[in-house]
Amino acid sequence: MKKILVIGGNGQLGNCFRKIAPDFSNWFEFNFTSSEDLDVTDRSAVIAFIADYEPHFCINASAYTAVDLAEKEEEKAFAVNADGVAHIAEACAEMKTVLIHVSTDYVFDGESNISYSEDNFTNPQGVYGSSKLKGEELALDLNPRTIVIRTSWLYSEFNKNFVKTMLHLFSSKEELGIVADQFGQPTNANDLAAAVMKIIESKNKTYGVFHFSNYPETNWFEFATKIAAFSNSKIKLKAITTAEFPTPAKRPKRSTMALDKIESVYGIEPEHWENSLQDCIEILENTP
Repeated sequence: MKKILVIGGNGQLGNCFRKIAPDFSNWFEFNFTSSEDLDVTDRSAVIAFIADYEPHFCINASAYTAVDLAEKEEEKAFAVNADGVAHIAEACAEMKTVLIHVSTDYVFDGESNISYSEDNFTNPQGVYGSSKLKGEELALDLNPRTIVIRTSWLYSEFNKNFVKTMLHLFSSKEELGIVADQFGQPTNANDLAAAVMKIIESKNKTYGVFHFSNYPETNWFEFATKIAAFSNSKIKLKAITTAEFPTPAKRPKRSTMALDKIESVYGIEPEHWENSLQDCIEILENTP
């Protein structure tokens, strides 16, 4: 039985892996770590842990994700998103472990009018995106068996995310202003977890950078409008501009990613975001 180590096991994506792990129990043994179990910024601890467990696959779902706070906590963001990734990649290389590292669309500046391919020029606009890009580079440099998966606008029934925040606000507000001039692809973290498992199960591995999200592109206002519709909310939503809702960190205007590479290499066909959103809301509505 092959071993899968999931670092960041208590995060949103980590919980999605916990959810599906029983479905793979005949073939894989899962080990989940949280930041309390394993501090990725502690190089010696990471190397010792991975050497002791000897995983065949390591999924790095850990990250510093506070996009705005990162502007003030640059050192902390880079410690987790760059240095921490380097420690994991170094340890995985030593054990010949396949590393699947999750990254973000924030590595792009969002100024392109066409979807970004994996080979397009990266130009992060904030500390979060810069730290994630550095993590990608270190992972690929330190471990030849690395697969980087960039994703975007991640949500699920677990932890904090845009969908759950909207549902909470819908129940307490009569009207909300939602940014309508930032475009991207909402992604159900359960779909991302399923895609990663398909990569793990594939016989022939192609390493490097891949994009995965749901499709097609939308904007935050349209996304919120569908959340309201699927949850039968009567909330009044107003489209606003980025200028009307300033944040400490600059967001990409349009960070839509091309998805054809992961489909052609691994046969993974992304789901329409509206279908995946509806699935998520149904789960939330049926959860006590």
